[in-house]
Amino acid sequence: MQMNRKAAAAGALALAGTLLAAVPAQAASAPKNDGAASVCKRLPKIQERVDKAVERLNGDATVPGSVARLQQRVTDAKAADHTAIETYLNDRLTFRKSLLPTLQTRQADLKSVATWCAAQPSPAAGK
Repeated sequence: MQMNRKAAAAGALALAGTLLAAVPAQAASAPKNDGAASVCKRLPKIQERVDKAVERLNGDATVPGSVARLQQRVTDAKAADHTAIETYLNDRLTFRKSLLPTLQTRQADLKSVATWCAAQPSPAAGK
């Protein structure tokens, strides 16, 4: 029985070595799966969502979610002497204002991604 265990262990070790030697060869020939195809596929919806958020943030005081509307709420809370509410809303306002440059940067990045996606061959062409 001792002999069978040693033979099985040696066989398993040889099999593992063979498999490990084959992995780098496969990895070198396989294309990278960085998710580019799925990003390109979802790009129109992502652009729409970011554009909508930027439009909402830039809206006037009548647009729910806009910086101007939240600024108006802060002003109203201050006028009503609701200090705690003013502080809370002011913190939200600071965060909301910080979102705008981030989303505008994302818009520019998405334009670059759209250009890149348009330059790629279609997935059906390779089949």
